[in-house]
Amino acid sequence: MSKFTEAKLEQVFTELLVREGYPHFIGTSLIRSGEEEVLIEEDLKAFLLARYHHASLTENEADSIILRLKALSSSDLYESNKKIMKWLADGFILKREDRSQKDIHILLIDYAGLDHQRQSENLDIIVSDVVENYSADRNIYKFVTQLEIVGSEKRIPDGILYINGLPIVVFEFKTAIQETTTIHDAYKQLTV
Repeated sequence: MSKFTEAKLEQVFTELLVREGYPHFIGTSLIRSGEEEVLIEEDLKAFLLARYHHASLTENEADSIILRLKALSSSDLYESNKKIMKWLADGFILKREDRSQKDIHILLIDYAGLDHQRQSENLDIIVSDVVENYSADRNIYKFVTQLEIVGSEKRIPDGILYINGLPIVVFEFKTAIQETTTIHDAYKQLTV
């Protein structure tokens, strides 16, 4: 009987997420501006331009939003993570290039369509509106495995769940057959 290794655990999670509607990509297949880049800029820009098409969002304005995200300090991760979580939850106001146009409230994730993404019937549903009132899901989903990220150290998380080019969840799989392996070991592998 073969052992249930970290590689097999990663394969199982990948298959489960693909079944739930999250396309799988290997890290080397992504187009990035550099080895240190964790954003999938192409996805974020495509989402923003489609989502705010009605407001005539320009490519320059979409690029400025991407630059705003990339400008968050990597030296103060706590504050940067706090800010990105606030932007993910509440959005932010974008001042228009053309000052005669009204500012836009930008949301990085289209929450209105999330109910349609759910394919599993095993989840609790709490909705305040009738489901038919929700728009189609416009988010771009990707589950990426083995993405090499080079900063002060090289990191290769086992998996990253992206929504609209933003890394939302990082997975570090640990084998269940080694009783001495802990969650802290996974944390250390990602952060040290």
